[in-house]
Order: sequence, then C-alpha cells, then structure tokens
Amino acid sequence: MRNFLFLILLAFTLQTFAQTQPWKGKFEPIDNIIAPPNSYRTASGAPGNAYWQQRANYQIKASINETTNILTGEETITYFNNSPDDLSYVWIQLEQNVNKKGNEDFGSINNRVKDSITTQKMQLLTRAIDFPAGYTIKEIKDGNGNPLKSIVNNTMMKVKLSTVLKSGTSTTIAIKWSYPITDRSMYRLSREGYEYFPEDDNTTYLIAHWFPRMAVYSDTEGWQNQQFQKLGEFALEFGDYNVEITVPADHIIAATGTLENSESVLSKTQLKRLEKAKKTFDKPMMIITKDEAIENEKTKSKKQKTWKFKAKNVRDFAFASSRKFLWDAQAVKLETNNVLIMSLYPKEGLPVWKDNSTIAIKNAIEVYSDATFDYPYPVCISVNTSNIGMEFPMISFNGGRPDKNGNISERAKQGMLSTIIHEVGHNWFPMIVSSDERKWMWMDEGLNTFLHQRTLAERYPNFNHTTPKSIVAFMDGDKNILRPIMTASDNELFNQFGRNFYQKPTVGLQMLRNTIIGKELFDEAFKEYANRWKYKHPNPSDLFRTLEDATATDLDWFIRGWFFTTDHVDMELSNVKWFKVYEENTNIEDKNRTSKSKITASEINPNTETKDFSNGPEYVNMIETPDKAYGQFLSRLNEDEVRKQLSGKNIYEITVKNRGGLVMPVIVEWTFTDGTTETDKLPAEVWRRNEYEIQHTFIKNKEVSKVNLDPRFELADTDDYNNSFPKEEKPSNFDAFKSKNN
Repeated sequence: MRNFLFLILLAFTLQTFAQTQPWKGKFEPIDNIIAPPNSYRTASGAPGNAYWQQRANYQIKASINETTNILTGEETITYFNNSPDDLSYVWIQLEQNVNKKGNEDFGSINNRVKDSITTQKMQLLTRAIDFPAGYTIKEIKDGNGNPLKSIVNNTMMKVKLSTVLKSGTSTTIAIKWSYPITDRSMYRLSREGYEYFPEDDNTTYLIAHWFPRMAVYSDTEGWQNQQFQKLGEFALEFGDYNVEITVPADHIIAATGTLENSESVLSKTQLKRLEKAKKTFDKPMMIITKDEAIENEKTKSKKQKTWKFKAKNVRDFAFASSRKFLWDAQAVKLETNNVLIMSLYPKEGLPVWKDNSTIAIKNAIEVYSDATFDYPYPVCISVNTSNIGMEFPMISFNGGRPDKNGNISERAKQGMLSTIIHEVGHNWFPMIVSSDERKWMWMDEGLNTFLHQRTLAERYPNFNHTTPKSIVAFMDGDKNILRPIMTASDNELFNQFGRNFYQKPTVGLQMLRNTIIGKELFDEAFKEYANRWKYKHPNPSDLFRTLEDATATDLDWFIRGWFFTTDHVDMELSNVKWFKVYEENTNIEDKNRTSKSKITASEINPNTETKDFSNGPEYVNMIETPDKAYGQFLSRLNEDEVRKQLSGKNIYEITVKNRGGLVMPVIVEWTFTDGTTETDKLPAEVWRRNEYEIQHTFIKNKEVSKVNLDPRFELADTDDYNNSFPKEEKPSNFDAFKSKNN
C-alpha cells in the first residue's frame, strides 16, 4: 500500500511525463514575435520619452457642382517634421484614384462568371461602363509659390521638396485638384460618393477621403505608403483644419468640426432651434422638420452658400451635403464637457431614424466615455445613407432604412442601431487612438467592436450581440484557409475578414475581461491603453504590453495563441475518477454499488476510463507519512486533522485533453445529486508542463452526478459534446438537420 499523498505525487509525475506530442512552447514569451521596445515605445507599452509623430494642418476651400457632380478644391498643407530624420520628399495619399478602371481593385472578389448574372454584378466584375473617377492634380507649389515636382503611383503621390525638410522644422505645400464624385451604387465597397433619389430628382453627397492627405511617417514604418485597395483603410496624421465648402444655397451640410458661420448659412428659425438643442439633454429637438425638408427638396436653388468649419486635433475631415435632410439634435453631458449630438436623414429614413438615431449616439458616447475617456470633440453626427457604415472624426455615414411604407423589421432595426453605435465608436478607435488601419484592421475594428458590443449589452440587452459562442463555427473552420488575426488588412480573404478582424478580437477581449483577468483589472488596463495612446499611433505590441503591464498578468500564452495562430479551443473531459479515503469504522458496503474496499498503487491506472458514477467510488488507504518523506524538516503534519478533514469527503480526479491546440483556463461545473451546482476555475497555466493533457484533483462534500466544462460558453469551445461526464450522445447529422428545421 502507498499513502494518499504519494498517490497525488504519482499522479503529478504521470501528468508531467505523459506528453508524447511535440512541445509547441505555448507559454514561451512573445518577445521574439513582436517589435522590441526602444526609446520611442517602452517595454511597459507606453510611449517612450523620445516618442514623436508628425503633424499636418490644412486650409481647404472646396465646391461641389451639382450639375456635373465634380468636386473642385484647393488646399494649403503645413507639414511639421517632428521626426529625428531629414526628409527630401513626402508622400501624399490620393485615395480617389482607387476608383479608376485601371487601378488596383477588388476585381478578384466574387470574380466568377456564371450562366446567370445580374447586370449590376457583371458591371462590378468587368467595369463594362467605365465611369469617370480619380484625381486631376492641377498644381503643386511650395510656400513661396514655386512648382514642386511630383510622381503619382496609383493612390500615392510622391512630392519632391524644393529644399530638404530638416528635423524640427515645417514646410508648406499648396495643391489644387478636382475629381468626379462617384455614384456609390456603381462601386463595390464604396465608402463615399453620392446617392441619387430618382423620385424627387435630388442627391445626397457623402464626401470622404476627398482631399490629398499626408501619409503617416512613423518610427516603426517610415512612410506608410501602402496602396489603398479599399479593404485596408487609413493611416493619418493629426492636425487642425479650417475648411470652406461651397454648395447650392438650399443644401444643409453636416461636417467634422464646428460651424463657424451659422448666421450666414442657417435661417433664424434653424438657429433658434439649434441654440435650444444645445441646452436640451432629455430628448432630440427638430432643427429641420419633415415638412420643411419635403418643401426644400421641391426646387433647386441656383445660388450658392459657403459653409465654414473649424476642427482641432483631428486626423481627417468629412462632410455630407443635401437639400433633403431632416435634422435633429440634443446635448449630452459628460464629466468633463458637453457634446452636441445630431442626426441628419432624408425623409426615406422616417420614422425609424427620427425615433432612434440620436438616442443611439447618446448611448454610444456615454458607454465609450466610461470605458476609455470622455468624448473630447464638440459635436457627434450620424448621417443616414444606404448600405454602409463608415466613420470619420465627429461624423459617420450609416445605413439602415425602412421600406416605402415606413416599416422596418426588428432585425433590420437592430442592424441599423448597431451600425450607428459602431461607427460613432470609431471616434475612439482609430480617430483618437490612431492605429494604422491599412496594416492592422483588427486594431481599430476589433477594439471598437468590443465596446460596441458592450454598449449593446448595457443599453440594448434584448439585441443580438457577439459572444464567444458567436465565433465557434469560424474557429473550427478549415485551417488551410484560416489566417491569424495578425494578418495585414488587405491579405485577408474577403469572406472572412469580418469574423477575423471584428469578431475574433472582440471575443478575445471578452475572454480577458470576463474569464482570464477579471472585469476590474481589465477595465483599468483597457482604459490605460486608450489614455496612453490618445492622439498617438499605437502598434499591436503597445496594446499587448499595456494589457500585461496594467494587470500584472502574463498574457503571452493568450496573445500567442489567439492573435498569432489559427488554433481553436476544444477541451475534452476525457475521464472523471471518484475516490474516497478508506476508514476502518465506516461501512462501505452498498447494495447498489460494487466498490473495492481498498486499492493499491499498482491498481491505479491513469489511463483507465470510466463511463459514469454508477460503480461508486474507489477507496484509497491513507497511512502515516514516514519520517524520511519530510527530509530535514523537523515539523510534522497533523495527520489526524488531515484524516478528519477528508472524512466522508468525495475526491474527484478529472482528465482534460486539449484537442484544439489553444490553451485556456479550465472551467469546471459540478452538478451534485441533490441538484445543486458549483463551479471551479483552473488558470490556463495548468497546461504549462503538458500542453495536451492535464489531471487535476478536487474535494467535494457532496456526491457528484455530472461534470461539465465551460458551462456558460465563455471560451468559444468548438465541441461542447465532449465537455461532459457522463458523456452526452452527439446527435447525428440527420437529427441535427431535423432539429434545425423544426
């Protein structure tokens, strides 16, 4: 016979040496796969004392010709070289060039010709009709009025400076340009352009990435001059904007920034209503009513008005212009400031937009501010459009409309409100915490979706939201086509970028918050990251390091597995053994069970699997510990107290196998014979010594009838049928089909 303590030691030894598959180093540091720290970006994840970033201020004048749909503009860029490098040229982004027929495009998406195909799909596939698109650059000059040489490469323009731009100095570049505003319905993934309404012969203009913009020059990338291919979005510098926009006099403009000449462009009635809205916190106020908007769209003014806007410390500028807009507004009070929130929409958005859009902005601003930092800008605007959701500083273009009778399904309404919340949320990520979308889409979409889903959970609890269970089917997909989250934006497959860059990072953050770190510590760390990198350019390593630094939690195993691999979670509860300690004065005879009175070490086989608890417990004999087991220690364990504590207790040893490859905490739910339940959680570190199989022993007062792993689906386990003991029978494909269709 061996004593009980020895049995535990034996089980531990067997666990240690049971791994026969290759060691994958799942708990090794990730130092060799993320950028090393330096004086610009510290090992804690914070900006270093030598951190720098460039800056670009813009003075812009633009006009829209409603007859030709051509936008004409001129701008003066003041570019500040805060880098330690001298620059002889700069790169400027020309995103409108992506719409040219000969440019890099998404022709490879859905590029199959079928025996039956709509004219729209054929047009998107072949560009049979080539609509005019792209910039005409009319002139580029320096601050002294001298021409500057330039070379255009697709969506990037290289401008050669007349003199070297020294570190710590600035330069001025003046550009004049024009481009045909594109019909959004004719382009795939069109984030901007115009929408035409045939019924009343009017147009709504959504104007974005419309002016030549400075590319980012950073400490990790140098020039971020990767071509725009529509999927990977934007990397932009912060700056101050003064923008003048000339449009037909009966148009209303919503834009980034504050309106500087409201008295010149708004009626006295509109001004009065707007001033009242700035002091109204309980509900939206109508600035332009339905009747006024319908009356306004009946005629087209031949006159023009110029709207003037100013925006400070933003990385972009966008606007919407139309005579069709209804307009409502109200104020939101935050801890540090008040924000004027507004919605603009055509009558086609009624009644759902009037009833819901501005309230959704309010909900998003309040939840995001609480989770990160107060929304810092003076206004936040939601503009209704068709099909898309697209974000810019202080303004977003959001799809979702009722049918012609004003009806909208609950599912469509949820989608509309979810879109508004998501796009408003982008003000934090990446408009302020300014990550590089063109390289790492997940850094803005994933973090934003995480808070967007939190907003839904807190303010719209009856809506569908993303949970770990939402990602199961994707995680269990074909590993030949799955890519890690740490995949550059334009390299992801079009049919899975939403799940890989939006949902999977969201679920990962939910796991960290709810299961791995805990809400209090995680929330502090997430807020720390947001505030550290506010108005700066973080990289993935800065996020990873901050989460560890602010929580005192080793997350390398999680980051390695969740972000850098396509492994999935599939834990199998392969065996549960039930033991009791043998006691001389206890009657262990049980007519309903067949049990051994004692077992020897030779009888304990760690590979023996049981099917259920019907055979009752096995009994182990616990004898006194020999002196030599204590080594040189003179103190002794109170063995009578140990016996007392274990008397009548149930000892359960579980065996869990890692079938999916991704290590995670082990959450164990015990259901007792009296119907009550209890949950234990083992940290992911239990897999350190064996990445494929673990054993762990628990002591319970009551007898167990069932054991289950991950009972609340916190870990995106792809197969919950192997999580239970006794094992549940998995339904056949036919039964699953019948259940789904009943």
